[in-house]
Amino acid sequence: MSKSAFANRVMDWYDRHKRDLPWRHTRDPYKIWLSEIILQQTRVAQGLPYYLAFVARYATVKELAAAPQDEVLRLWQGLGYYSRARNLHACAKEVVNEYGGKFPGSYQELLKLPGVGSYTAAAIASFVYDEPVAVVDGNVFRVLARVFGIEQDIASPAGKKFFFEKANALISEDKPGIFNQAVMEFGALHCTPKNPACNSCPLAQMCVANQQNLQAHLPVKLARTKVRTRYLYYFVIRKGTQLYLRKRSPGDIWNGLYDFYMWEESKPTTMQQLFKKHNITVRVDRVSDEYKHILSHQKLVARFIEPAEINTVLQKQFKAAGLKLYSKKQIEQLPKPVLISRFLQDAGYLQ
Repeated sequence: MSKSAFANRVMDWYDRHKRDLPWRHTRDPYKIWLSEIILQQTRVAQGLPYYLAFVARYATVKELAAAPQDEVLRLWQGLGYYSRARNLHACAKEVVNEYGGKFPGSYQELLKLPGVGSYTAAAIASFVYDEPVAVVDGNVFRVLARVFGIEQDIASPAGKKFFFEKANALISEDKPGIFNQAVMEFGALHCTPKNPACNSCPLAQMCVANQQNLQAHLPVKLARTKVRTRYLYYFVIRKGTQLYLRKRSPGDIWNGLYDFYMWEESKPTTMQQLFKKHNITVRVDRVSDEYKHILSHQKLVARFIEPAEINTVLQKQFKAAGLKLYSKKQIEQLPKPVLISRFLQDAGYLQ
């Protein structure tokens, strides 16, 4: 298949089938960047409300840069991968401080920004500045692997490099932004992971996967990260209608978000075993059922313990952990992991 045949057929399909999304009606690099960061590892249906909320709250990159980080994290809450939100904020600050509030105008310069990898840089460069550099995401991997019968492992550095070079060899020089959006949209809506619409595909006659019945085998992804399970035991400490929480530090999940004081175990543990291990005797009012939460490479299993009393040993540990009292109104505004929000809602602390 010729380069022009592939590009023209996919762009023609895109012209007839593309979704009407707000970031497709602008050439503002701030809004393009914002949409791409939000949509990383996120479905459009889930990401769209967040995009609209961010644009409504921060109309420009300068407004985002000036916002408190807690506010940015709170607005991001529920999207997960919170490092993206912290990088989003850091990037906004750098664009303002180092570039006068204007995004760099080339792929190579964009790559220098915090949290901006080849995917996001290529999206901004091609959508806004018409630079012919290919965007390669999961949808693009799938389309190219199937159409051209590519068996390179998309999780390997060599495979990623191969696909990036292949996409750049195919990109439309005249309409690079449209080409990139077309291939991604084609993979998202038509050449889907399961049950692709091969019978109505404009590339069906040229597609290796269709000809050889390889749709279920392509793309190839060999690397698998083992998921580990963590058992978290939270202490819910009340003072009247207020609760003690702490801001999580760097070096683990949920950096910058707020949760309760916590003990972590490598396996499920009874309260008796837990307190014996920590050499503490405490009367407990109630212990919650298990709350489970899945991250990319971790499974969290949490229980929330409400002690009837706080002894001297626990008081010292709470103080060392930097716990502070927060009212219901304050807790509502704090950025929190979804796991913590679920418990607070069940406990009547959140609407």
